[in-house]
Amino acid sequence: MGKIEKRLEKIKLLLLDVDGVLTNGEIVYDHQGKEIKVFNVRDGFGIVMLRKQGLKTAVLTARFCEAVKARMEDLGVDRIIQDAQPKLAEYDKLIKELGVNDEQVCFVADDLTDMAVFKRVGAAIAVPNAVGEIKSLAHHVTQNEGGKGAVREVVELILKAQGRWDDLVQSFS
Repeated sequence: MGKIEKRLEKIKLLLLDVDGVLTNGEIVYDHQGKEIKVFNVRDGFGIVMLRKQGLKTAVLTARFCEAVKARMEDLGVDRIIQDAQPKLAEYDKLIKELGVNDEQVCFVADDLTDMAVFKRVGAAIAVPNAVGEIKSLAHHVTQNEGGKGAVREVVELILKAQGRWDDLVQSFS
């Protein structure tokens, strides 16, 4: 078992940045000035599967967007934290509220605003389109880019490391 798998065995909370992780990082506005986000359906199903296995999920983003709130509520994400600036203060509240410690958190991130939290968590995972500073701190870098299956990839890594993946797959056959 590799180093990342040993870290992922302990995970109880998957924490996700939004822009650049759950999306490809682009911000699109419609003709009325409302922000539009595009989410990957496999990432969403990954979040649902993880929650069904009893793990907690949360998003932590520096921006506010109604589309994020709607999609995360649709997926049943445990905590949706928007307008988090700085993120570390909100992170500290979150882990206390959910009763987990740093070692039990996997954070998937891509940019400098994530750095303070990224340094604290048990499993720091970057997407390949992350900035160099984040990638250099990462315990693992996904193959898939943000908004293109990176979250699903991480969910599978967690569930495989915890010995839950095969039974989950069997439940669909």
